[in-house]
Amino acid sequence: MPEPPLTRRAERPSTVAPRAAVVTHAHGPAGLLPSLAPLLAEWLPRQRWFAGKGRAVTGFTLVSATELLPCPAGGATPGLLHLLVRARQPGSPAGEPSADCYQILLGVRATLPPRLAPALIGRPTGGPLQGYTVYEGLGDPRLAAVLLERLRMPGRLGPLLFVREPSTTIPAVLTPQLVTAEQSNSSVVFGETYILKVFRRVSPGENPDLELPLALARTGCTRVPSPAAWFCTAPATGKSPPYTLGVLQPYLAGSTDGWQLALRALARRADFTAAAHALGRATAEVHLAMADALPTAVLRRPQIERLAAAMSARLDAAAAAVPALHPYRPRLRTAFDDLAGLGRAGRTWAAQRIHGDLHLGQVLRTAGDGPWSLIDFEGEPSRPLAERRRPQPTVRDIAGMLRSFDYAAAVAVRNGPAPDDGRGAERDDDWARSTRAAYCSGYAEASGADPRDEPELLRAYETDKAVYEVLYEARHRPDWLSVPMSAIRRLSGFPPPADDR
Repeated sequence: MPEPPLTRRAERPSTVAPRAAVVTHAHGPAGLLPSLAPLLAEWLPRQRWFAGKGRAVTGFTLVSATELLPCPAGGATPGLLHLLVRARQPGSPAGEPSADCYQILLGVRATLPPRLAPALIGRPTGGPLQGYTVYEGLGDPRLAAVLLERLRMPGRLGPLLFVREPSTTIPAVLTPQLVTAEQSNSSVVFGETYILKVFRRVSPGENPDLELPLALARTGCTRVPSPAAWFCTAPATGKSPPYTLGVLQPYLAGSTDGWQLALRALARRADFTAAAHALGRATAEVHLAMADALPTAVLRRPQIERLAAAMSARLDAAAAAVPALHPYRPRLRTAFDDLAGLGRAGRTWAAQRIHGDLHLGQVLRTAGDGPWSLIDFEGEPSRPLAERRRPQPTVRDIAGMLRSFDYAAAVAVRNGPAPDDGRGAERDDDWARSTRAAYCSGYAEASGADPRDEPELLRAYETDKAVYEVLYEARHRPDWLSVPMSAIRRLSGFPPPADDR
């Protein structure tokens, strides 16, 4: 079993007996899961990070249950119970039953204070927690602080392992604040000093959001906050690899994400090319550091043909779900056919570890014209972990950022006031084109390779990303569907509708 990364340099587990009692039963205390199952079946599908939306939860399997903070008799103070549960669901996209594993931090109180009402899960009617109220523990500052304390004092607690980088000093008192923005995981900011990302849907193996920043830190790359501490399931001989459960990183106070900066520039009709150029340089620096720190590969004909076939399959699946794609499908497919044709002609491409889900919301810039930082290296959480850890062409990240510039311009037209010069959409299209060009120029300046020199590869990845966006918007935000559809028209070579000209 591989150890968590850098454990040879990390703090050794404490030999002091833990203060919390550990639930070590294979299925938890008698009756725990059966008593929680009806509450979880109702609460879990409502969470932003639940992956199985639209399919019923038919049952749960308890992977582990650990008391991080025991609840005294009478419930005068809160308790914190860490759960890993598998949620069984029929009718997965592959047609087979699925059982994703989720991490739940269960707060336990006799009575829930009004300020914690939004965190309510329910009151078990049986089992060991009968008579208590259970709730989302991360919403309770008192319980969120327990996680930070565990990371301050690393060691093993039952099936959980807490690790801290030896060069890191975590203050004893930092006020926690749950991040309420929609995320595919949960984050807590501690005193504007650290941010803890708690992964919700977890899989065996090292999460890229821990693996990649640790590897980049070894290269001296300063574009990515280096992990200060993390926790995972403890390695067990002969069993599946550990699950990465959470990562603590420095909080970049005073920074603003690229999405907000771009929208502000569009609202002011301000130039964004200098910022985009600097962001292109930052992206290239991170890619170069990852290539230096981690294995690389070469994509040859078999890999390129499989890549193009997967893109075509995603197009077919999206078109089956979103009829608006049908008229564009034949022309969109040519992007993938051209890519496969180059592979058959002997073309190869370098592949390496990449960010995997790069867009303007995944980059931060400090006040003024400070440096750009890249964050959230988890990749697309809906993709299998093995796929997210696979070497890929760097142009996939670049295509994601280029699509994000287009998105910002389209959203500005959609949400902004009517322009007084009569050319609002045209002006914002010009903004997107100039910003995209500046980003690519900055990337080329730092890396020595201009992504525009590989037009077939870039077009294929941009098209694949736009198809993904169409499916996402159709499922989650139908009134935004026109935004990626404008890219679909452009990428397919169709003229824009009359009302868009």
